[in-house]
Amino acid sequence: MKSAERSQRELSLTAAHVARVHRDVVDQGQPPGLQPQTDADYEDWVSRVLASHPSPREPTQLFAYGSLIWRPEIEHLGERGGVLRGWHRSFCLRQWRFRGSPEYPGLMMSLDRGGSCQGVLFQLPDEDLETQFHKLFRREFTIKPNTNVPCWLAVQTDQGSVPALVFVMNRESPQYAGDLTPNEIADVLAKSCGHLGTGAEYLLNTVTQLEARGMHDQGLWRLQELVAERIGPV
Repeated sequence: MKSAERSQRELSLTAAHVARVHRDVVDQGQPPGLQPQTDADYEDWVSRVLASHPSPREPTQLFAYGSLIWRPEIEHLGERGGVLRGWHRSFCLRQWRFRGSPEYPGLMMSLDRGGSCQGVLFQLPDEDLETQFHKLFRREFTIKPNTNVPCWLAVQTDQGSVPALVFVMNRESPQYAGDLTPNEIADVLAKSCGHLGTGAEYLLNTVTQLEARGMHDQGLWRLQELVAERIGPV
């Protein structure tokens, strides 16, 4: 790659920007008025998703598009790139916990309808899928109604289409933020912080991991520039 091309791909958002907006935030738990998922709820979701597995005799694939790429927290046997059509990354999930708080509300990514999305397919071990799914589901949704809904969707790979477990946005959730502009999203990410860290770090980690795999998301790239601008020189 030529030096001019390298400079064009230099991230504007850096660890120094993240450090500038980081605050130590105590986890206050779920905000009032939100109903948590119960053990019985998770049991039901796991049972339903396992029962609807489209290819139970084939290796189970999990499609990762955001923090699952850099913090999967589950065992996997390998990874490869894939494209999910009909869905796109969107900062459409409002958060008052995790990477946001009541004082510094945040936005996190989910998959919203329309467009397409490059991501990573993780192959899950064949044994004990039930335990893996329990761990995943407790990571991906904590309140009722679900913010992220697990479902089986077709993902395109170099070897053809494969079914994969995908978490998509529930537009009926009270945390659904809708279609925000890049400027509106950047305003939030430049300030938001929760007990897991900042929105700026969440964005930086995702862009960095995608770029390392040769996946250039033009929307996220522009967003990291806007967030760096709002945080200011470091």
